[in-house]
Amino acid sequence: MGKKYNSIIIGAGMSGLAAGIRLAQYGKRVLILEKHHVVGGLNSFYNRLGRKFDVGLHAVTNFVRQGIKQSPLNKLFRQLRITRELFDLYEQNVSRILINGQSLCFTNDFTYFEQQVAEQFPQRIDAFQKLIAQIRQAEPYGLPKPFVSARQILREKLRCPRLEDILLMPILFYGSSQEDDIDWYTFTILFHSIFLEGLARPFDGIRHILRTLTNRFKELGGERRMRCAVDRINIRDQKAHGVTLQNGSYMEADHIVSTIGYVETMKLCGNAADAALQPGKLSFCEAIAVLKEEPRDLGWKDTIIFFEERERFRYRQPQDLLDHSAGIICIPNNYNYGLDRKLPEGIIRISQLANATQWKALLANDCKRYARVKREEALALFEKAKGLMQSLYPSSQSSALHLLDIDCFTPSTVERFTGHINGSIYGTPRKIFDGKLPFNNLYLCGTDQGYLGIIGSMMSGITIANRHILPS
Repeated sequence: MGKKYNSIIIGAGMSGLAAGIRLAQYGKRVLILEKHHVVGGLNSFYNRLGRKFDVGLHAVTNFVRQGIKQSPLNKLFRQLRITRELFDLYEQNVSRILINGQSLCFTNDFTYFEQQVAEQFPQRIDAFQKLIAQIRQAEPYGLPKPFVSARQILREKLRCPRLEDILLMPILFYGSSQEDDIDWYTFTILFHSIFLEGLARPFDGIRHILRTLTNRFKELGGERRMRCAVDRINIRDQKAHGVTLQNGSYMEADHIVSTIGYVETMKLCGNAADAALQPGKLSFCEAIAVLKEEPRDLGWKDTIIFFEERERFRYRQPQDLLDHSAGIICIPNNYNYGLDRKLPEGIIRISQLANATQWKALLANDCKRYARVKREEALALFEKAKGLMQSLYPSSQSSALHLLDIDCFTPSTVERFTGHINGSIYGTPRKIFDGKLPFNNLYLCGTDQGYLGIIGSMMSGITIANRHILPS
């Protein structure tokens, strides 16, 4: 018989670390198991030729300033007993939604975005403001809700396809696991987090937040084991009793929390997933380009650009390796770090929807060709970003860019390092909002619980600990 824990958490991502901290604060004996050699899950980092590359992080959503007690960010700090200074967050400059040449910009001041809507859609501003009033009344992180189409609600309320697409684009790109739509409840959460609150970034990137969380967990006496993949969750009499690792060792627990996804968790239990909750298929490729130049010195002022070159925004698995017509460009240099702080090199991150099946087949059939195609696609993504920035800022010096390094991750990369089937970034299309699985004392948190983004993921872990484990 192995060690006995109050709680075993599978996965050392944001939700797992937050759940572990919350439980350890109350003296619970907690073990976090992680198959990878670094923490973070979908939001992690890696080293390449002496450079550190962030994976996943474009922005920390839900940014608000100190004093707004009901905000998820400040609630997070209170629940984990972490000072906001430890996250070292800096606000975005200005971001842009660009569809077929028409663009609206937004900042962390929502009135600026509202003015943009009023200027470009004067006949729809009343409908837009009524919609915003309805969104403001929605309860974030409340009880489970039945699925309602956000696109259908926007269509009925706004009666303007272009404005509908503008509101949907950042939210689908940053949180939807289903094609061309999202659950209304999740839409309202993400709208709050992106538009009504705001975007920020730690100066040192995601590793700064991960360092803060892991240090806090360690201070509280939590135990973490890396390179410890779970082989199965031991189920008996409809109850989870412990886990068996791939090395054969067994560990017992009163409670088990899985952060790895619904379908992936059910497989560890030896059960087939519900037919209505199959693995997600939407994944991304992302190129990370390192430049000699500071992007602002080239005239590039935007922090994040969500773009679509077609007349209507399409958020679907592409037929080819990538959807080259739509995507996200993030420039980490363009956060408001102040005059005395500046990233050492220019960074551009370009993300586009990818076909996981094709990438997996390419890797399985020819590893060398996979590596070559991956680099070719990374360079193509970089050229796409340069061309788009040149169109937005015709006087910029994009032709003079010096590319120092470029790397790319694909759906196959995501699946390898996180275990998410198909490299699905946002998991299964139907979420388990209450976190309850079909077995007593086994709970789900993270992406498939429906709490999205970095702050949402941490709130997911806190919510599961508060609702299901600490009261027992």
